[in-house]
Amino acid sequence: MEMEQLYRDHSDRVYGYIYLLVRHKESAEDLTQETFYKAFKGYASFDKQASPATWILKIARNVTYDYFRRKRVVQFFSFEKNHDIETKELSPEGHIERKEKLTRMYDSLRLLKKDYQEVIILRKIQECSIQETAFILGWTEAKVKMKMMRALEALKKEFHQKGGYVNGTVKGI
Repeated sequence: MEMEQLYRDHSDRVYGYIYLLVRHKESAEDLTQETFYKAFKGYASFDKQASPATWILKIARNVTYDYFRRKRVVQFFSFEKNHDIETKELSPEGHIERKEKLTRMYDSLRLLKKDYQEVIILRKIQECSIQETAFILGWTEAKVKMKMMRALEALKKEFHQKGGYVNGTVKGI
C-alpha cells in the first residue's frame, strides 16, 4: 500500500484516536503527522502481521505515549465530548438529554485507570477487534477480553455514581 493511500484511508481514524487521548486539537494534529512520518520511515519494515489500520494505530499509540513522557502528563485522559450524536427521531430535548448522558459517560471514562480507558477507547470507540486491540496494546487476546470486562464494570460503577442509572441499568451504554 502506498503511503499516500495509507494516509487517505486512516488519517481521520488516527487523528480521532489521538485526540481522544490528548484532548487538544493542535497537539492531536501534530501527533497525527508524526505518526504518519514514523510510518513512512518504517514502512519498509512493516511485516504485514497486522492490518495497515492496526499497524498505524499502534504507531499512533506509541507516538502519543512518547508525547506524554516528554510532557510528563499526570492526567492521561481528559474527556469532554462537545459534539452531539445526531439522530432524526430525537426532539431537541432528546438531543440535550443524549448529550448529557454522553458527557457523563466520558466523565466516568476519564476516572478509570489508564488500561481500562485504553481498552474501551480501542474496542468501543475506535471499534477495533480483539486481535487488533491486543496488537496495539501489546497484550494477549485473553488479557484484552478480561480487561474489557473489568473496564465495563468499572465504567458502569463510575457512571452509576454520576447518576447514570435508571431501573438498575446503565443509561447510554
